[in-house]
Amino acid sequence: MPHYEILNNIVELMAGEGIELIIEEFNDFQTPNIALADGDILANFFQHRPFLDNFNYHNNSNLVPVFGVHFEPLRLYAGRLDDLNHIPQGAEIAIPNDPTNEARALQLLEALGLITLHQPSTLASSTTGIASNPHGLVIHTMTAQSLPAALPDVDFAVINGNVALQGGVIYRAIDGAGEDPQSPAAYQFTNFVVVREGYQNDHRIIALINALNSQATRDFINTQYQGRVVYTLINP
Repeated sequence: MPHYEILNNIVELMAGEGIELIIEEFNDFQTPNIALADGDILANFFQHRPFLDNFNYHNNSNLVPVFGVHFEPLRLYAGRLDDLNHIPQGAEIAIPNDPTNEARALQLLEALGLITLHQPSTLASSTTGIASNPHGLVIHTMTAQSLPAALPDVDFAVINGNVALQGGVIYRAIDGAGEDPQSPAAYQFTNFVVVREGYQNDHRIIALINALNSQATRDFINTQYQGRVVYTLINP
């Protein structure tokens, strides 16, 4: 995931403000919020709003987003084929199987003109919501992390930018076949810096936001990730 690299890139900027930025990595998606709610850390940076809202709801916590930093767009990647203009009948496409990313993947396929959906604006779509499939696409759903390894066995795959980076397949991205950074998905799934209620104006958080909102951070994201991670500047 790019979060550590983005934060590590601003350590010196923070030091220039007299603040030591200590970055602690976690191996799961629950512990960072638990540690934040317990006061063990001042902020975390790994999640989008739907994930945070779900955590707050189920844990009776009041963690708040303070600054949206980046979006990890879904893109279409070449497997056995790399030409969207000549797709054979029955071409096979692999997509993520978790509910959120499955819906996003189907919306991307629709935006590319490959399918149409009964309810294209909802993020609750599944393959059962496909209204038309003129190419007779065979859509395989699988865990997001397994998609890079599946590329040799399918014609295309829809993969998250961070997963593609980890899987070393960013060179297989098809130009122009990704989620629009201005799309509703980009807003909804931007990754935020999150704090406990009452710490939004803490001077350390303000310094962190300023560093993440710097030109140095924008340049780093644009250069390091080449569109697989997109800087988004969103305030909640």
